Amino acid sequence: MSLEEKVMTGMKEAMKSKNEALLRGLRAIKAEIIKAKTEPGANGQINAEGELKLLQKLVKQRKDSLEIFQQQNREDLAKKEQEEIAVIEQFLPKQLDADELKKIIAEIITTTGAAGPQDMGKVMGVASKQLSGQADGKAISAVVKELLASN
Repeated sequence: MSLEEKVMTGMKEAMKSKNEALLRGLRAIKAEIIKAKTEPGANGQINAEGELKLLQKLVKQRKDSLEIFQQQNREDLAKKEQEEIAVIEQFLPKQLDADELKKIIAEIITTTGAAGPQDMGKVMGVASKQLSGQADGKAISAVVKELLASN
């Protein structure tokens, strides 16, 4: 079942149960899918990798908004963002915890032969591809910086 089919099924259930938060999150995903399908060169299709990137983008946008709302003490808006993040994350693969992330990035550093902070770009390229969908880019970057600085 494609992401779009899962979202449509979820929307029907959310409407029946009158779950506003779930419905709001699912509608956001559906809107992005439609937008991605109508972009030039998409030919009305979106592959699994595109779906994953789309979901990650949605979560990142909401986390950025959440941070701003919390800084401005807008708990009402922050709550909505948290609810949508929870809905969108249901469709993403399991996220790696900090220990798993460090272990994998340490292996990547060894494999690429990175010697220090000057090799960050080399490590980030490999790490971003390998950990796509399993960890946030900011988290990957922070761990890479930390591990390369200690080399």
